[in-house]
Amino acid sequence: MFDLIIRGGNVVLSEGVYQVDIGVTKGKIAAIADSITGDAKEIIDAGGQYVLPGMIDTHVHINEPGRTEWEGFKTGTKALAAGGTTSYIEMPLNALPATTNKKALDLKLEAAENKNYIDYAFYGGLVPGNLADLQALADAGVQGFKCFISTCGSDTPGDFSNVDDYTLYKGMQKCAELDQLLCIHAENPVLTDNFETEMISQGKTSAMDYADSRPIFTEVEAVQRALLFAGETGCKLHFVHISSSEAIQAILNARNAGVNVTVESCTHYFALTAEEVGNIGTRAKCQPPIRKADDQKKLWKELMRGNIDWLTSDHSPCTEDLKEGNFFEAWGGISGAQNNVDIMFDLAVKQHGMPINQFANLIAAHPAERFNLFNKGTIAISKDADMILVDPDSSYIVKKEHLYYNSTFAAQTRQVYLDIVR
Repeated sequence: MFDLIIRGGNVVLSEGVYQVDIGVTKGKIAAIADSITGDAKEIIDAGGQYVLPGMIDTHVHINEPGRTEWEGFKTGTKALAAGGTTSYIEMPLNALPATTNKKALDLKLEAAENKNYIDYAFYGGLVPGNLADLQALADAGVQGFKCFISTCGSDTPGDFSNVDDYTLYKGMQKCAELDQLLCIHAENPVLTDNFETEMISQGKTSAMDYADSRPIFTEVEAVQRALLFAGETGCKLHFVHISSSEAIQAILNARNAGVNVTVESCTHYFALTAEEVGNIGTRAKCQPPIRKADDQKKLWKELMRGNIDWLTSDHSPCTEDLKEGNFFEAWGGISGAQNNVDIMFDLAVKQHGMPINQFANLIAAHPAERFNLFNKGTIAISKDADMILVDPDSSYIVKKEHLYYNSTFAAQTRQVYLDIVR
C-alpha cells in the first residue's frame, strides 16, 4: 500500500512527458507506471495537469537570526512551499551575524530548527578577513560560498561586506582546494558607486536614473574579471541573478574555453522592464536593476536558447520603511518567493513556447545537478517525492491574504507582476 498515488497526470520525466501514475512511500517515489491500482492513504487526481519536480530555489534570503522582522524561516518557507518550491539554499546575508564563520552558521542552524516547511541548505560567505574560516564552513556542510563584487553591507557589526580583488583571488584558490562552488554577485563597485554619486548630485533619482547608474557593461566587466581569476585558480563558479545577454555571452565564451561555470537569472528580469518600474516604485528596486525592454528581449533569447542554466527568486525582503525614499535611498531587493513557478510557466511555457522539459530543467534538474542534490531535481524511482502540480488552463489573482511573506507590502509587488503577466 502506498502513502500517496498521483493518478492521470502529464508527468514530466527526464525523457519526456507521459500520462502515468506515481506511487509514493515514506517520502520517496516508489513506482511509476501506466496504471497503479489499489488503495493508498491519499489519492490525487492530476488529470489535465502537469506533474513537475518541485522548484529548487538556490537564491533565497531568510533574515533569521538578527533581522527576523524582515523575513523568518516560518514565513519565508511557507511562501516558498505555497509557490511550488520544495528545496532552497539560503544566502549568507542578510541575517545577523552573516554566515561567514562556523559560529554564525551554528546560530543559523539553531534558528532554522523545526521552522522550515521544505528542505534547505546554507551557503557560507566569502568576505575580507575570513579566508581562514572557509575550511570550517566547508567541513560543516555549507552548499557553497557567496561573495559580492559589488558594494554591500552596512556599519552594523556582523553584517556582510564585499570582496576586494585580493580576497576574491585568494578565496577562489581556497574554494578550488576545497572543491567548493563560489557564487558571485558581479557588478563593478567603483563604477556603480561613482555613477550613483553623479546621479544624486544632479538631482536624478528616478527609477530610470537608477537603472542608468548600473549599466550593463558594469555587470559584464565584473563577470569577465571573475572568469579571469577562475581560469587562473581552477575555481568552480556560479554567477547569480545575471541580468544581461552580454554577460551571459561572456560566461559562455569562458565555458567554451574550459572554465567550470554556470549562470542563473531571476523571475523579475523576465516579468518586468525598467520602463515599468517607475510606476511600481521602489518595491521593484534590485541589483542588478531591472533592464530596459530591448535588453530584456535579448535576455529572453538567451533563456529560450538554453544559455541560462536555471532560474531563482533572489527573494530579498525587508521591512516596509526600508523601501521609503527615492531609488537611491531605498533598500534594494524584491520579495519573490511565492510566485516563481506560476509566473515563469505563464511567461516561458505558455507565452514563449518553451518545451515543458526545458522548464523542468530550469527550475529543478539543473540546480540539483550542479549542487549534487542526487535525490532531487527529477521525477524518478527512489528519488524524493518533491513534486508539484500545474494546471495549464487555470488562472487566479494573487491577493494580499494569499501571501505568506513577513512584509505585507510584498503583496503589492506581486499583484503588479500578475497584472502585467496576465
